[in-house]
Amino acid sequence: MTLHYENKKIRDGYQYVIGCDEVGRGSLAGPVVASVIALDLRFNLPAGKAGIEELRLKDIKDSKLLTPKKREELSRIIKQHSAWSVAEVSSVIIDEINIHQATLLAMRRAIKSLLQKMTNEKSKVFIYIDGQFKVPECDYDQESVIGGDNKVLSIAAASIVAKVHRDNLMERMHKFYPKYNFAQNKGYGTLFHRQMIQKHGLSPIHRLSFCQSIAV
Repeated sequence: MTLHYENKKIRDGYQYVIGCDEVGRGSLAGPVVASVIALDLRFNLPAGKAGIEELRLKDIKDSKLLTPKKREELSRIIKQHSAWSVAEVSSVIIDEINIHQATLLAMRRAIKSLLQKMTNEKSKVFIYIDGQFKVPECDYDQESVIGGDNKVLSIAAASIVAKVHRDNLMERMHKFYPKYNFAQNKGYGTLFHRQMIQKHGLSPIHRLSFCQSIAV
């Protein structure tokens, strides 16, 4: 994967090119998390010339294709060499407005947080969004890219940062609700997780709208 998409927009006159992705959409518990990344475009240069530690562009890919150890390593490096932001939308809000709207809300919050830190009103910004939907109530040029985490480097980077953030959060939640083994399943609907819901009921961080057919 290269900076082809990002460099194209820079050549078109944009000052900042941002990638956005989310994780946790299909989980039974915990928040949905969105991350936005504006990569340091010096990543195009060999590592030594840009003063960037050993980062290989080919290592950045969809977070689901990486080991947890590799995701942690890449997340650390990406954060060091980008402007970034992460936003969460809780299980309570997911139940109130549905997962689709909650995902878009998390993305909007992350975008707003990042742009408040790095731009002014006159900055020309372009945002690549993973998936088929654009982010509403966002006054910047956007393009939704299906399978973007396998095509657009900044989206792939965002997927890594979001995944590491959410995994760490769910590991912390495991300490409060160890019965469900969130440290391993990260809130997703494994057989063991479903069995524990049937045995113990729901925790405060479970999504009621996702678990109605399980917690009977």
